Amino acid sequence: MQSVFVRHRWEPYLWILPSVLLMLIFVIFPIGIVFRLAFSSISRAGVVGDFAGLQNFREAVSSAAFPQVMLNTFWWVLSVVGLSTLIGFICAMVLNRPFFGRKIARSIMVFPWAASLVIQASVWNYIIKMEYGNLNNILLNLGWIQDAVNWRSSYQIEFVWECFVGIVVTIPFVTFTVLSGLQSIEDAYYEAATVDGAGFWVTLRHVTLPLVKPSLTVSTVLNIIYVFNSFPIIYTITKGTPANKTDTIVTYLYMLAFYDQKKGPATALSVIGFLILCVVSGVYMFMTMQREESVV
Repeated sequence: MQSVFVRHRWEPYLWILPSVLLMLIFVIFPIGIVFRLAFSSISRAGVVGDFAGLQNFREAVSSAAFPQVMLNTFWWVLSVVGLSTLIGFICAMVLNRPFFGRKIARSIMVFPWAASLVIQASVWNYIIKMEYGNLNNILLNLGWIQDAVNWRSSYQIEFVWECFVGIVVTIPFVTFTVLSGLQSIEDAYYEAATVDGAGFWVTLRHVTLPLVKPSLTVSTVLNIIYVFNSFPIIYTITKGTPANKTDTIVTYLYMLAFYDQKKGPATALSVIGFLILCVVSGVYMFMTMQREESVV
């Protein structure tokens, strides 16, 4: 009898043991290695030396490009996550309602998410070319402009284009995550709201948003992590030029590690990025849970 009790007591832990081992091998262990490298001296050849304290961090944050990179990262994440969440939520609301061709519309919506980011960034890079880009050709044929426009006349405009492409490729993820939450809401809630005389905005605020909030929270947290670590779009369109003016922290640490051969500061930047993500995601989830508890 005692052996049966012990078996039932330890059986749940045995079932999750493979997942725990995979987490240790592919997540916890690599993070530990990165932290170790961040506090070690690393030669240009990649040879790990002795403990270096905060030297790598001091070198990383004292770089002339660091303030611009952090500012770019902030605006990149804020604009892409904020606008893609807003537009994706609206798209999910539309796709959740019955209309002719809804299945086709859902299939079209998933295309930007399914395609490779490098391919999409390359296509948009071609579209905004001044000499032979499709955007200028369309506007010239419509008579809206008289001469070809240089859509890449400054690094600020190039960065705006990068954010635009990031928003376009992120909208489908938010749309389908929120759509799954909308489809789980029972019609009885909307029927009760209709009986009470609630209009669209009242129903949206007091029925739809509270019930879809778990899906929206998950999509936002994952979106922050996904966008913060996004590399292909920025690297494909500008490679951070000129002088790291369009770099985010991810592309900048790549340039440090593999172009400038400064692997120590690059590793320190990856640790800084990891800590920023932990803090931002934790604060967002904490604030969301606090709001839910106050509503209850």
